[in-house]
Amino acid sequence: MNFIKAILFGIIEGITEWMPVSSTAHMKILNTLLPLEVSAEFYEVFEVVIQLGAILALLLIFFNKVWPFGKSKNPLGNGILSIVKKDKFFLWIKIVIACLPAIIYELFLEDHFTFINENNEMTFIGIALILVGALFIFVEAKLKGKKAVIETTKNITYMQALIIGMAQLIAAIFPGVSRSGATIIAALLMGISRSTATEFTFELAIPVMFGASLMKIIKIGTAVTAGEIITLLIGCVTAFVVSLFMVRFVLNYIKKNTFTIFGIYRILMGIVILLLFR
Repeated sequence: MNFIKAILFGIIEGITEWMPVSSTAHMKILNTLLPLEVSAEFYEVFEVVIQLGAILALLLIFFNKVWPFGKSKNPLGNGILSIVKKDKFFLWIKIVIACLPAIIYELFLEDHFTFINENNEMTFIGIALILVGALFIFVEAKLKGKKAVIETTKNITYMQALIIGMAQLIAAIFPGVSRSGATIIAALLMGISRSTATEFTFELAIPVMFGASLMKIIKIGTAVTAGEIITLLIGCVTAFVVSLFMVRFVLNYIKKNTFTIFGIYRILMGIVILLLFR
């Protein structure tokens, strides 16, 4: 049964990770309804490391967009720098800048934010889903008829990257906010187009999710059973396969549509959570 549940977790992760609806909220609901038969310590690892499957799919799709090495018509310089693509190099500087707030939080501040616990976590998630959902609807109404100022990630400034990183920090502190939801809203408010905001959010996910997964793996060490390892692998592989379709779907959807539908879904989901876990 655990292996079947792992497939379900992988499907939910692969679908919700790439939509601004909080994959964490959906994973916790699924684990409440169909709990994995693993230790609490391992589940904390599973919930994060299963993202590796999703992020590997993203990396495969985005490889040409983010890989900074190779022959280029516009290299960073001469010598060894001639194999560094200038546009990709500066893209990674922006990604690093956007990651700085989350890195500082994880290393120095996370242990001081203890106001969320098992007793109130689902309440926080429900409220966050509703508030951010309402914010999506408000922002889309405000932007209706307006043309985006920035249409490519190349034109995102370093200050805008930092602001997007600060929005990501809010999602790290408050479960249910959604990392992609917070960063996309911040980007939209700065005049960045929907497709560019989504693309940069996905690119930002690569180091963030890899880093989070690596830290969890290091913390758990070798204190896992063979069954737990297989469960995790099944979840990761499933998330990988589903993400191959979902990343492309979301990117194509946002080219022609707004985020309003996600805002409505978040509000409905938040209400359901508050009613179920009151």
